[in-house]
Amino acid sequence: MKAAEIMTKDVVTIRGSATVAEAVELMKDKGLSALIVTPRDEEDAYGIVTKTDITYKVVALGVDLKQVRVYEIMTKPCIVVNPDLGIEYVAQLFAKTGIHIAPIVQGKLLGTISMTDILLKGNFVEQPRTVWLDKRIEEAIADARNICAQRGAKSRECAVAWGIVEDLQAETARQKAEKLPKTAFEEYCQEYPEALEARMLDRWCSG
Repeated sequence: MKAAEIMTKDVVTIRGSATVAEAVELMKDKGLSALIVTPRDEEDAYGIVTKTDITYKVVALGVDLKQVRVYEIMTKPCIVVNPDLGIEYVAQLFAKTGIHIAPIVQGKLLGTISMTDILLKGNFVEQPRTVWLDKRIEEAIADARNICAQRGAKSRECAVAWGIVEDLQAETARQKAEKLPKTAFEEYCQEYPEALEARMLDRWCSG
């Protein structure tokens, strides 16, 4: 699944010049924990202000919420997500950066994606990413063997087809946090040694 498939399209935004008091009222009214801060112009970046920002940077200091502007405590530029990004990668991005929500932007603001969206709308239970990859690898291996049988083990098309298989196997190993085992191409080369020679020659000539 892609980010665009599970994003929240009804986005609530706020200006950076608004007061924190206004931001709090908007959060309460909409039941939100974060607001997207709109850019001033086309060259400006999106920002984000969260309940954590307000609690730590304003409330904890005993400052009057009406005297603080959103731009003083927001995060800008904030991390944005491409709508075509797979949700497992969004989850990894959240884990590495510690954020819980991000705007989805492609030319314009399309929506937001949060940890709640991922957990409640994702298809990890029905279709785990690793299971999908395993199936895709089987299909790619079959395709590669078919292409090589038609074009020849030393053909460029054969090398490209096995490159796709190896990329998929590498991604599976990364997802499972395992060391990449012997690749399907290496096993194929045990049957057709000329395939490895062709790839080495191709890399030498192109590099």
